Amino acid sequence: MNPITFFIVVVSIAVGTIFGRLGWLGTGLVFWVVAVIVALSLKMANTWQKFVILRAGKLRGVSGPGLFAIIPVIDNVVAVIDERIQTTAFNAEQALTKDTVPVNVDAIIFWRVHDARKAALEITDYRQAIDRVAQTSLREMIGSSMLAALLSDRKNSDIQLCETIGAKTAEWGITVMAVEIRDVAIPVALQDSMSRQAQAEREKQARIILGSAEAEVAHKFVEAARIYDQVPIALQLRAMNIIYETTKERGATILMPTGMVDCMNPGGTVAVTLATQGATVPRNAG
Repeated sequence: MNPITFFIVVVSIAVGTIFGRLGWLGTGLVFWVVAVIVALSLKMANTWQKFVILRAGKLRGVSGPGLFAIIPVIDNVVAVIDERIQTTAFNAEQALTKDTVPVNVDAIIFWRVHDARKAALEITDYRQAIDRVAQTSLREMIGSSMLAALLSDRKNSDIQLCETIGAKTAEWGITVMAVEIRDVAIPVALQDSMSRQAQAEREKQARIILGSAEAEVAHKFVEAARIYDQVPIALQLRAMNIIYETTKERGATILMPTGMVDCMNPGGTVAVTLATQGATVPRNAG
């Protein structure tokens, strides 16, 4: 009994009792009868509720939200439907994927009633039906999916489940808002195998990257060798720079033969180069 109906009934009974004690039994009896009628006929539905009412076994209509009245005995409220968004958890245990791998999948469905009349009259228990349909659809989806797709592409699986379950429940006045797969559990032995496979893939990728880097470095070395071959002094300057960087970072002393020092002397090298070019020009002129 809702608070408004309860208040009216209590007031009617109190007034009837007062009139009865004053000796006006007829008037008191009227108030008592009114209290009984109000208790049986005055109903109130919250803003998220719908009352499905039958009159003499036939559908009279759907009432709510707010206050409304029914005819006692003739009218009967057969269902109170909650139209808020609701959730139902469901699962599939030891379901085989398309590649015959047993998995345990847990999921949750978000749904709401959009047609209270259908939900009350088209099916006996729409809550239980949603749970059964969700489990069946989940097993069908698992059976048509590969394990890799089920693990890596959950969003697509969620959309597929939502569309499948929604198509089955629409005729009951139920709208499926969303379906989310919460967990996919696979056997421990298969987890170890997949872990080794993933590790092998990572090692393969690392070796490919390392090989690409070495090929690029070798290509740069070839370019540098060509430059040093065309400009010998560049090689000598590079060697001197390497020696300088080595002594600067490590603070070491390097002993070098005198002949090697003379070969690395840029001034001497330039003079030899110019002398060679000067000797070549007159010879070409002669």
